Amino acid sequence: MANESKKKNMPIIEISSLTQQGVEIFGTLTEAQLRNRIEPEKGIFIAESPKVINVALDAGYEPLSILCERRHIAGDAADIIQRSGDIPVYTGGRDLLASLTGYKLTRGVLCAMRRPMPRPVEEICRDAHRIAVLDGVVDTTNIGAIFRSAAALGIDAVLLTTSSCDPLNRRAVRVSMGSVFLVPWAWMDTPLNTLSSMGFRTVAMALGENAVSLDDPRLETEQKLAIIMGTEGDGLAKETIQEADYVVRIPMFHGVDSLNVAAASAVAFWQLRVKK
Repeated sequence: MANESKKKNMPIIEISSLTQQGVEIFGTLTEAQLRNRIEPEKGIFIAESPKVINVALDAGYEPLSILCERRHIAGDAADIIQRSGDIPVYTGGRDLLASLTGYKLTRGVLCAMRRPMPRPVEEICRDAHRIAVLDGVVDTTNIGAIFRSAAALGIDAVLLTTSSCDPLNRRAVRVSMGSVFLVPWAWMDTPLNTLSSMGFRTVAMALGENAVSLDDPRLETEQKLAIIMGTEGDGLAKETIQEADYVVRIPMFHGVDSLNVAAASAVAFWQLRVKK
């Protein structure tokens, strides 16, 4: 009975116009405006699809409003609406919502959520043994895929240079299948060599004459490793490679010299994981 009462009191708002107050966060605001660097405490991000939204809710993220197709209110969105409490639920037909957002909604549900306050690098690395460092990785799909691999393959934390893509970008969140909510991450605005002061030995994933193979037995003996992945086009800067404790390459065949950064990260994370 309590659940039925809660559903009856849901603030369902039928959308009749794309300029209706409250829905601008789902369509007209840019990713940069949602992020709100000037006032981080007011930052918002968009989670897409019931599965991803539920992962975010399980991780403690705060929902602010929901946008869903009318037919999903009693379907795919029902559990999310019930879990989210007394927040606005905007609804309308599939075509109207697609014209608002600019794309067909994945399984018909979006959720605007409060962006968490940035976390200090030292905090998320304090008890970590394997971390990934993304240096200038800008593609949203790659960011999402790297986070998914990081969650699955034992990476304790992810650091991103400020030139990298935002992990809470809508597409990155969707590609990660919500893994961005499972792995602690932080922005890194200090030189990469500061990782040594936290006890990490650095691994630059790059080609080079002095590069060792990913299965080099010395790597398995290291207690704390920071695996540094570079930008999609140019890879890591020469200075980063020179300052790294190890330069590591993935052994390859048929004349192939490199992998996409997301694929390379999955291989590196698996090989360099803490063996239990």
